[in-house]
Amino acid sequence: MKKEQDIRHQDSICTNESYLKHQWYHHLKYLLVGILFGIVFVKAEVISWFRIQEMFRLQSFHMYGIIGSAVVTAMISVFIIKKLNIKTIYGERISIAPKKFNKGQIYGGLIFGFGWAITGACPGPLFAQIGTGALAIAVTLISAIFGTWVYGYFREKLPH
Repeated sequence: MKKEQDIRHQDSICTNESYLKHQWYHHLKYLLVGILFGIVFVKAEVISWFRIQEMFRLQSFHMYGIIGSAVVTAMISVFIIKKLNIKTIYGERISIAPKKFNKGQIYGGLIFGFGWAITGACPGPLFAQIGTGALAIAVTLISAIFGTWVYGYFREKLPH
């Protein structure tokens, strides 16, 4: 039983999960970066319901430009990390596990896209939208949390 739990635990573990233990105040840097990221999202209108609707109606390049530049930045960053064997600031190795394609990714992407188009929000900027006073987004946040819980509950029974 213990060996089975260890194997199942290894499958669900993040490839780059750190085992370093830090004091609580070490997490404040993530809070500050999150706040700055939220401010950038607001100023760039990334969280604007109207901008998101323009994107899904193919009326504006604004969001496509932001998403495209993020994809290019990520591609360059991953290339550099792999090429130079860059480690974390604590000296831990960064490994990028190969991903296996399955048709569930198509279904999940469609559900995610429909939810994004209907609500005008994806999980990343939900808190920034709430912070700007769009309190109706709290329903989307609660739905996202509930959906995550439902997936976690049924994960073992779903085809992966």
